Amino acid sequence: MIGEADRADAAEAARVEDPVRRRVEDAVRREAAALLAYFERRADRADAADLLGETLLVVWRRAISLPQDDEQARMWMFGVARRVLATSRRGAVRRHALADRLRAEALVRPGVAEPHDPSLADALANLDPIDGEIIRLVHWDGFSLADVARHLRRPAGTIRSRYARARATLRAALDPSTDIR
Repeated sequence: MIGEADRADAAEAARVEDPVRRRVEDAVRREAAALLAYFERRADRADAADLLGETLLVVWRRAISLPQDDEQARMWMFGVARRVLATSRRGAVRRHALADRLRAEALVRPGVAEPHDPSLADALANLDPIDGEIIRLVHWDGFSLADVARHLRRPAGTIRSRYARARATLRAALDPSTDIR
């Protein structure tokens, strides 16, 4: 239960923070368009709004650090924007490096992502998407049927019957003389 003293403390905190809040709101109103243009000149246009949003989050989190002087506040906000942009670029470099490393590993690792046999690839493509996924999870990824059921969030019995049906369909597609029952 909130007591009178707690309410008074909250009201006092709101009064103290109110000038800071007003100062941040005014600075954001003045500088948001310029910050967005700053990002549009330095990053993909699609990323500019996200970068602005990230900058404004930092500004609000560090509102107490916003200088009183309008020109100093502008420079401070652009400094925040520059650091947000640098962080974004470092993240992009790391993501590209990781993607390159994963691509290189995928090219040299043993194993096959898809079947080499074109008839098997066609037969898999003709299966219901869930059935094809069950086959791939069991035979390429090494999952048990129970694991597949948990992964796909389906009952184990459903996965077992779909797996049996998918295998029979593949067998028939690969060897038309096979009788499906």
